[in-house]
Amino acid sequence: MQPLATKIRPDSLDTFMGQTHLVGPGKPLRTAIEKKHLFSFILWGPPGVGKTTIARIYAKALDAQYYELSAVSTGKDDIRKIVESKANLSIDERSKVLFLDEIHRFNKAQQDYLLPFVESGQLVLIGATTENPSFEVIPALLSRCKVFVLQELTSADMQKIIASTGIEVEPEAQDWLIAMANGDARQLISTLENTYKLYKEITVENLKNTVQNTHLRYDKKAEEHYNTISAFIKSMRASQPDAALYYLARMITAGEDPKFIARRMVIFASEDIGLEDPMALTIANNVFRAVEIIGYPECGINLAHGVTYLCRAPKSKASYYAYLSAMDDAKREGNLPIPLNIRNAPTQLMKDLNYGKGYEKYTKEDLMPEKLKGKKYLFL
Repeated sequence: MQPLATKIRPDSLDTFMGQTHLVGPGKPLRTAIEKKHLFSFILWGPPGVGKTTIARIYAKALDAQYYELSAVSTGKDDIRKIVESKANLSIDERSKVLFLDEIHRFNKAQQDYLLPFVESGQLVLIGATTENPSFEVIPALLSRCKVFVLQELTSADMQKIIASTGIEVEPEAQDWLIAMANGDARQLISTLENTYKLYKEITVENLKNTVQNTHLRYDKKAEEHYNTISAFIKSMRASQPDAALYYLARMITAGEDPKFIARRMVIFASEDIGLEDPMALTIANNVFRAVEIIGYPECGINLAHGVTYLCRAPKSKASYYAYLSAMDDAKREGNLPIPLNIRNAPTQLMKDLNYGKGYEKYTKEDLMPEKLKGKKYLFL
């Protein structure tokens, strides 16, 4: 028996729900699909928003050979087999589209191996990732792919998905289910299907019982992922190393990408510790580098070292708040004229216009634009 998600998965853009900024009339992905434009691209967005479905619709529209792999369990040999596969002449003439889920899990060597096949056109690559591709995809490969940013599904999108299942859902239960799924269609459909199998009636109580009775597991594509990283960060912020180490251990045990954890630590070092302990950023960066070089399981020791340091460090959000305040002014005031004495003067004309005139390296003069003279952002 087919899973509900498979039964209702759209096979064309006419039945696809959500991402109207990409697949609506006249939008870039719809235009590319309608014109059968052959190109490699990366779909970046949260889980359960249609990345796999878009890839399949694209490959079907191009009548291409379609291959689906997960970077978690894929190696160079799998890529080689796809490139070298030759079934018959009619198929050989068709383009090969490779959908690589969780492309951020491919290491640099694997991405380097994939690059020439994408570059030569032997493979049309569609990468899917929940992580920022500018951090996770090597520049050479990223430069050959268009990046499309997908958004969480709206409540209206989720309502349409529920309607497409043909399962009757009470209004209150529908609201609860949509709130619980938090924009993730995969989680919504799975919960709805399991509840229907267990109880045959979709009520709030039955939905809650289904969720509670489900085997608790950490899933990178589900709510527990976000809850755990949130608890991890908040434990460090509260200077509670025991709690932070516990949540770190939960993520490591579940196989969370160690670079994901280390990257959050680097952000935390500046956002929450900042000027109170400038060494925190150095430590966090060194942990990130160690994670890149060593990998699991040993890099768990480096992560634990960094976490305990960040927990014990004094906290200050002064530089972070100062940055946010300055950002507000930059957005609100626009391009205010920069004082002449600190403007760049690479040409004689600029010097004649007094650019850089009177500049002193260690001046105590207020160097803010005229409109912001006397404005203070940093308070220590």
